[in-house]
Amino acid sequence: MKVGAPANKPGRIIVQVLLLLLLQSAHSQRSQNKLNITKPGQNIPGLTVQLRRVGHDDTVVLDNGIVQVTFSSPEGVITGIKYHGIDNVLDDEIEDRGYWDVVWYEPGKKPETDKLEGTKFEIITENEEQIEISFTRTWTISRRGSLVPLNVDKRYIIRSGVSGIYMYGILERLEGWPDVDMDQIRIVFKLNPKKFDFMAISDDRQRSMPSMVDRDNSKTLAYKEAVLLTNPSNPMLKGEVDDKYMYSMEDKDNNVHGWISSDPPVGFWMITPSDEFRLGGPIKQDLTSHAGPITLSMFTSTHYAGKEMRMDYRNGEPWKKVFGPVLVYLNSVSPKESTLRLWRDAKQQMAAEVKSWPYDFVTSEDYPLHHQRGTIQGQFLIKDSYVSRLKIYGKFAFVGLAPIGEAGSWQTESKGYQFWTKADRKGRFIIENVRAGNYSLYAWGIGFIGDYKYEQNITITPGSEMNVGPIVYEPPRNGPTLWQIGVPDRTAGEFYIPDPYPTLMNKLYVNPLQDRFRQYGLWDRYADLYPQNDLVYTIGVSDYRSDWFFAHVTRNVGNDTYQPTTWQIIFNLKNVNRIGLYTLRIALASAADAELQIRINDPKSDHIFTTHLIGKDNAIARHGIHGLYRLYSIDIAGNLLSVGDNTIYLTQTRSIGMFQGVMYDYIRLESPFRT
Repeated sequence: MKVGAPANKPGRIIVQVLLLLLLQSAHSQRSQNKLNITKPGQNIPGLTVQLRRVGHDDTVVLDNGIVQVTFSSPEGVITGIKYHGIDNVLDDEIEDRGYWDVVWYEPGKKPETDKLEGTKFEIITENEEQIEISFTRTWTISRRGSLVPLNVDKRYIIRSGVSGIYMYGILERLEGWPDVDMDQIRIVFKLNPKKFDFMAISDDRQRSMPSMVDRDNSKTLAYKEAVLLTNPSNPMLKGEVDDKYMYSMEDKDNNVHGWISSDPPVGFWMITPSDEFRLGGPIKQDLTSHAGPITLSMFTSTHYAGKEMRMDYRNGEPWKKVFGPVLVYLNSVSPKESTLRLWRDAKQQMAAEVKSWPYDFVTSEDYPLHHQRGTIQGQFLIKDSYVSRLKIYGKFAFVGLAPIGEAGSWQTESKGYQFWTKADRKGRFIIENVRAGNYSLYAWGIGFIGDYKYEQNITITPGSEMNVGPIVYEPPRNGPTLWQIGVPDRTAGEFYIPDPYPTLMNKLYVNPLQDRFRQYGLWDRYADLYPQNDLVYTIGVSDYRSDWFFAHVTRNVGNDTYQPTTWQIIFNLKNVNRIGLYTLRIALASAADAELQIRINDPKSDHIFTTHLIGKDNAIARHGIHGLYRLYSIDIAGNLLSVGDNTIYLTQTRSIGMFQGVMYDYIRLESPFRT
């Protein structure tokens, strides 16, 4: 990569600041024999910042005696990380190794990728505890069309005694700037493929991984990300499917993930101590690490949501946001120890980082410290007279502050900050370290449908402590439940998930029942199970765990031809209120280029309801058991029903391709009668 010095610094003078390297020998011996478990701020001298010129290229090198990080200057691209005998844990055979990028476009134009390369370098802080550096770029109208209209400030912090580097970014657009859409903001690290071949993203999702060469020599399946490994370097992987979306994770669980090298035994981890700068709430799914070896820090994306979640700016709207800090953490063990200790240590480090949030060492005025933030607490209760005469605790409900909007708007909100917590068994909640600002208070949870929004806006000021007391949510309800299918939890995970094709498996997901949906090709199993006639579910006889397919998809009839499918729900009524209105509640966990139509007792009659064309979350193809949540309440006139057996026909009408369809979360029929 060609890097040039900015015009305002001709003849750059090489500056080198060296502190005493006390304890270096002791540290070296310790790192050879013990796990590199570090604590933020641990006082191990050896912090240096060096500005070097190699040929025509400028570099900046940060070193704390544990890790050494090299940047191109003034671009701010990480070109090298030296650690524990590895000269570069990144892939030094390619140019793009450690960088930020944004996928953006002006409305109506093709997407572009901007790597947010800086034009100016600056040392922000330099002392015995830490060094913070900045790479900035200021946008001007002359760059319209070539660069995303953002002012960029990429910050990096190396601290004494910390085996890694912190990174965050401040992105800003000023009032009056051009319209723009942004689909994705992230940090990317491409690791040394000769070293890192084992990936860990959770306690039960760890495995040896194929290389990019393995993928390049494989068979591409229904889309480019999914490949069948035909001749991998590791013969144990032959015949498996690899797809980066198999390793996606909900943001609430996406705190630490990364890679392990066996020789030498070293770990490379992405630690995210807070979700406040992410978008879409706690169960928004996104990428983690995947074959490459690649590790990501995903700040925003349209994954598992579609364009409804893109960041779109119109009419000169100003905006500013801090993304991060996140920590790239490195650790090691002796060759005699199990490399799985690296994962356990990474989790411990993650817990320490979470406990330290908000960090007290970040110097930007755009990043509020603990005393500049506020707290809100209360108790979430649910009132549903058809479930209980008394209010019930909203146990384990998700409660959060997000930008002001309508109930449920938090799941597609993409510009501001969000702060979420999980209530306890009695619905009590506390949300700490909230940035000052105006918010709506939202809540939702397992066991009830719909979204709660507190009737008043919430204003958080520095140091404020607010108690909203008991707040009561009345979920949508018109009458008693006649029958129900599924569990209202915003996923389709409780429904029947078929076995994968034996020739298209990922062995990681063979045993864990909770992750069966991550296998490739499950959408095609519907046609195997229902080659001619569609699914029929009989209330009181069928079991949703075995008789309700997890996704309402098209039927593959061969030759790239697909058919709409119509599912039936058969139920018996002992009596009917002919002049009353019954209510059908349909909660969807996902929708992808789908249209759901409802008919009653006659499949050829006019539909009484249609969703019209909905959804771009692509969760069926990307092995995500949910995407965006949608709730529909449908009135059914009593004169459409009969005493005895009745049938509700659910038709997914769109059938251009294999990935069109919906996933149901929960279905309920309510009677107009009171009991």
